[in-house]
Amino acid sequence: MGAKNCPETPRQKMINMMYIVLTAMLALNVAAQVLEAFRVVDSSLLHTLKAVDVKSQQVYLSFEQAYAENPAKVQEWKQKADEVQTSTNEMFSYILRLKEEIVNYSGSTLADLENPVSPDDFYLVTESGDTLIVEKQDDLNGPSELMITQEKAFELNAKITEYRNGLVALLDEDDIELKESILKELETPDPVKNVKDGSDVKTWETQFFLDKPLVAILTLLSKFQIDVKNSEANLINYLYGQIDAGSFKFNKLGARIIANSNIILQGDIYEADVFLAAEDSTQQPQIFINNSEVEVVDGKANYKGNTSQPGIFKWSGLIKYKTPSGVIRNYPFEQEYQVVKPSVTMSATKMNVFYLGIKNPFSIGGGAIPNELMDVTMTNGKITKSGDSYIIEPTALDELEKRTKITVYANIGDTRRVVGTSTWRVKRVPDPVAQVNGQTGGDIRKEVLAIQDGVLAVLEDFDFDFKYEVTEFEIMTSGVAGYVNVKKSNSKWFTAEQKDMLNRARPQSLVYISNIKAIGDDGSTRNLDPISFKIR
Repeated sequence: MGAKNCPETPRQKMINMMYIVLTAMLALNVAAQVLEAFRVVDSSLLHTLKAVDVKSQQVYLSFEQAYAENPAKVQEWKQKADEVQTSTNEMFSYILRLKEEIVNYSGSTLADLENPVSPDDFYLVTESGDTLIVEKQDDLNGPSELMITQEKAFELNAKITEYRNGLVALLDEDDIELKESILKELETPDPVKNVKDGSDVKTWETQFFLDKPLVAILTLLSKFQIDVKNSEANLINYLYGQIDAGSFKFNKLGARIIANSNIILQGDIYEADVFLAAEDSTQQPQIFINNSEVEVVDGKANYKGNTSQPGIFKWSGLIKYKTPSGVIRNYPFEQEYQVVKPSVTMSATKMNVFYLGIKNPFSIGGGAIPNELMDVTMTNGKITKSGDSYIIEPTALDELEKRTKITVYANIGDTRRVVGTSTWRVKRVPDPVAQVNGQTGGDIRKEVLAIQDGVLAVLEDFDFDFKYEVTEFEIMTSGVAGYVNVKKSNSKWFTAEQKDMLNRARPQSLVYISNIKAIGDDGSTRNLDPISFKIR
């Protein structure tokens, strides 16, 4: 049936239009994801670029140091390394300037204080240090016109080829593997033509730079920069290795001793490897320990010292080694180790008891065992390090030392050993006493009592910083003919009614403060003993 006979309703037209819009939006989202992927790859390449460059700079510094120590030996290889550095810097700068030119050609904005870079921006830091914000990441026309029409891609190809040939020329004919590696890293071949495809013949230039979005071309140029830096790194490492080619790979010999530890618990084994700090697989050195020649295996001798008694023990020896010229050289050494008894002393900083609900300072003396080599654990609580001391926080009461145990371990060498244990009591913080005017009862002048503000809970003869606060109490006064008056306060302060009672109290009458409750820093509530005063 023709469309003429089935005209679209307004609703159907709206649905069709929405479908077209959604399809277009979907295409835009895919494009945005592709652009974002290129941005992520480019950022990763730039981070890798910095890491490679740092390692290369370290090699150049090594060349400088070696040349300062022996100019005659190093000059040839340093001169070649300098040539590599110069040509690499020129090639790297050329690609960076090309990046800047492409970005400006497509459109960019200079970032400054008024126009800062946002996290969503794609930007380029130029050779001069300026930051250019890329405006058209998906631009296809500008990069193609600059790189293909204006033949910048052909110029880039020529520069890469010239740089590649310059690096290869520094290598000897026998350096086949490195030469092939550089040629492959910096190759610029045209793609192979597919006869069945029937499409136009592509070149290296059109393959990478024709009708490609700007962000893709910038990422590709970052990849070329890494190729340049990688080739530089491989070549200068090779050149540095040629300084000592044909001779020993070391220029200094010395005796070395590697012990399992210089602090040994009594009864354990003190063990150390003795060797010359360079190895020649064609000959073994002679090693003498305490004037006796010992067996040498793989360039090393093994020494086991006495640990039956505590103390400091010294031992020494001599390594004899024949140099390439046939001269015997002597390398003496001496070493010492300490044997300590596996014991520690533990004490509570305040008292020989832990209190529940507070942080108890605690110290451990390991004798000759350094504090950093000790681990401390406990049952019935938690123990944490605090500087050179510890903080003990018990979990439950343990007045009979049934459940609270401190264990100290020493990590000596590769061994973890128990060096001390002890049990402790856990007690409750003592109850405070109620006081008014610093008194717990007795005679008091009426005018003195009248100016007091309330009742305090005082923790006497307790070394810890722990406080109680009175939360409620009652006052009872005796009046004429045995009349008794009672008033309550729900804080530590005297209420207005209680103040009035105290002001009307007569000499020889009694003031009785009872039902006193106080709460401690640990959250526990205590019932305090009552106090009584006689007015005089």
